[in-house]
Amino acid sequence: MFKKILIANRGEIAVRVIKACREMNICSAVIYSEADNNSLHVRIADEAYLIGPPPANESYLHKEKIIELAKKICADAIHPGYGFLSENSEFIKMVEDSGVVFIGPSSTSVKMMGEKTSARKLMKLNDVPIVPGTVEPLLNAEEGIRLAEQIGYPVMIKASAGGGGKGMRKVFSENEFESAFQLAQSESLKAFGKKEVYIEKLIENPKHIEVQILGDKFGNYIHLFERDCSVQRRHQKVVEEAPSMFIDKKTRERITSAAIQAAKACNYYNAGTIEFLMDIEKNFYFLEMNTRLQVEHPVTEMITGIDLVKQQIKIAAGEKIDVTQTEIQIKGHAVECRIYAEDVDNNFAPSIGKIIHHRLTSGPGIRIDRGIDLMSDVPVYYDPLLAKVTAWGINRDEAIARMKRALKEYQILGVVTNIPSFSWIFEQKKFLDGSFNINFVDEEFLPLIPDSWKNGVASEYEEIAAVLSALVKFDEEKNIKKSKVNQSNNWLDQLYE
Repeated sequence: MFKKILIANRGEIAVRVIKACREMNICSAVIYSEADNNSLHVRIADEAYLIGPPPANESYLHKEKIIELAKKICADAIHPGYGFLSENSEFIKMVEDSGVVFIGPSSTSVKMMGEKTSARKLMKLNDVPIVPGTVEPLLNAEEGIRLAEQIGYPVMIKASAGGGGKGMRKVFSENEFESAFQLAQSESLKAFGKKEVYIEKLIENPKHIEVQILGDKFGNYIHLFERDCSVQRRHQKVVEEAPSMFIDKKTRERITSAAIQAAKACNYYNAGTIEFLMDIEKNFYFLEMNTRLQVEHPVTEMITGIDLVKQQIKIAAGEKIDVTQTEIQIKGHAVECRIYAEDVDNNFAPSIGKIIHHRLTSGPGIRIDRGIDLMSDVPVYYDPLLAKVTAWGINRDEAIARMKRALKEYQILGVVTNIPSFSWIFEQKKFLDGSFNINFVDEEFLPLIPDSWKNGVASEYEEIAAVLSALVKFDEEKNIKKSKVNQSNNWLDQLYE
């Protein structure tokens, strides 16, 4: 087993990996930029190393610096978390060549699945259902218009190297195609450095269902059931749950078998996720493979009892998967909410600042994965994810009830968060009866902003934040020590209540 792991990430996922290392008696080392000097992951890791200035391309994305540091501090392995370099096949190959172990799949598998068109072609060859469309990048808009006519409108133009909803455009007629094609190319070039796009049939109002898999270096594969990630905002997941109440036993067997087949097709090992779109008739189609740990992995851990990060580390160290498929059972239901520092009223713009009040929630079945604490800085340079709240219950109703209670108790002030928006989601009939799809938030929630959705909840937060900000500013002007600000938690709680 490894003695030291370098965690090439930040925020809540870095904290999550640190905790797994600590439980496995492995020394955790982290990197940080100048903007993250006061971050939680820096303070709780066994070792922390400044990697560069705030911009990600000079710090968290600097391949050579990270590998050089790993060798210098005698790290056995690098855990990439998610985002940043986690799915960069070039970086993974550099790690492999350096003699340091990459905690994740091989660079070959990542490269195969990273290009969406080649991945679609591979899935088609291995009898994994794909959305009707092209398996080669489009040469030009004229070719796209011709193929779209054959496929039938509406279609979706998508970046070949895409992810996270970037480089995607819906097209409902030939008149819209050329401008949508150019916009998708431009966004893809900006986000991924490549402008290649392809088209596929637009599956209208689908569910977004994904299957968690594990594979080891000995050819063993298991799945850990499915997650429903259909509550999305502009193709970004907001609420995830496991299992999906939309899926019956027969469909579960079919989609998990397809996921295992997809993993085998690219000789995959470590943790990975196969994402599918599912229509109202429960037909499902391969969307993409995420060759890394997912943000939403806690819901799977909650219903199976399996620690995915520990499994990642064990597999990377050359161990076999230590659990069989028949031993894995679904136990209860779990729901996760992503807590972002973003202003819902201002088109979900990131909110930056300092956390001046942070009261955690707790209670039966509640788990918090966080990268912040009191007085943490929320910089402008990175993804604004602050924390994840996961609620488990013996059934879906109990999990939702626990989540609603937990979110009412969870307080983050100093930046604007999206916590109040969940109050709306968890009261909607479509969410409660499971009939929601990936367009649910965009079509029914966003049009309600900025006034009618609040019901006084968001404005209450804003008023409290304004008062506390004024008090903190007063403290700073009077040069009151930070320790005294920290001691103010009791009166902050009283003020809120």
